Amino acid sequence: MRPPSALALAALCLLALPAAAAAAYFGLTGREVLTPFPGLGTAAAPAQSGAHLKQCDLLKLSRRQKQLCRREPGLAETLQDAAHLSLLECQFQFRHERWNCSLEGRTGLLKRGFKETAFLYSVSSAALTHTLARACSAGRMERCTCDDSPGLESRQAWQWGVCGDNLKYSTKFLSNFLGPKRGSKDLRARADAHNTHVGIKAVKSGLRTTCKCHGVSGSCAVRTCWKQLSPFRETGQMLKLRYDSAVKVSSATNEALGRLELWAPARPGSTTKGLAPRPGDLVYMEDSPSFCRPSKYSPGTAGRVCSREASCSSLCCGRGYDTQSRLVAFSCHCQVQWCCYVECQQCVQEELVYTCKH
Repeated sequence: MRPPSALALAALCLLALPAAAAAAYFGLTGREVLTPFPGLGTAAAPAQSGAHLKQCDLLKLSRRQKQLCRREPGLAETLQDAAHLSLLECQFQFRHERWNCSLEGRTGLLKRGFKETAFLYSVSSAALTHTLARACSAGRMERCTCDDSPGLESRQAWQWGVCGDNLKYSTKFLSNFLGPKRGSKDLRARADAHNTHVGIKAVKSGLRTTCKCHGVSGSCAVRTCWKQLSPFRETGQMLKLRYDSAVKVSSATNEALGRLELWAPARPGSTTKGLAPRPGDLVYMEDSPSFCRPSKYSPGTAGRVCSREASCSSLCCGRGYDTQSRLVAFSCHCQVQWCCYVECQQCVQEELVYTCKH
């Protein structure tokens, strides 16, 4: 039986969205601005106690996780932000693929060992790690603050705008939130745990040192440095590359340790018979369906917008596509007026839209 921690993670970050929020993030085109903290100001105040407890009760969490949530003001809102962030990024990365990370069919998909399931686990854990670290530095969590900035208290760090993202607290809290590691004889459980850690490692690899100069006339005679996570879009791109090169695994018993291990076939050109997957590899156990037709895993590709040159051939699965013409309005002939605004005309142009046939 799979350990509840992995399933709880996927349920939290991919199924915990309220219906209205899910509808708002469904059907992305890839042109949306990725905003992990809508309306967030610096050092935002945590939610009121009563509202916080209600938010925790609404989330799909285990009993233990719900208790942790209720004890940590600001956590419920942060968990919801993580769910939004993972869904936005997943839909962006797969906007041109047959499976476009739609909400429809998500429950069935999480029960299988496809490559897409591996990506869902990794992007969920990455979003949760990233969001918790950012929430600490933004002052949204009561029990954590900025990452350690030498010589600066958190209040000074916020004042100077050098509050580091607290990845150390984030990963420690996440480990506790998901529960203790357990050995398992179930291949799927080990694969889910492996993919979860791939997401966490992807966020860690994006930690950068950023410095701000305080010297006279912009010189760097005095500077303050702090740790900052790279934009989540970069993490999503990294995980998509890992998805594209995901490794199909089976199980093997490690006789020395007396437990089940993941085992990958030999890579092309390798002289070895097989190896354990690398820590950064996404792993899966079952070949994915085509996602061309509606199923319990996806709504299919009928009616999807595609690019005639780039994606219609693959996306439409050989059924062909329809072409429609529409008029699109846009700002043009813009000029800066004194003082101080930009004046534009409205232009209209014809645009061809290609959609996959049913």
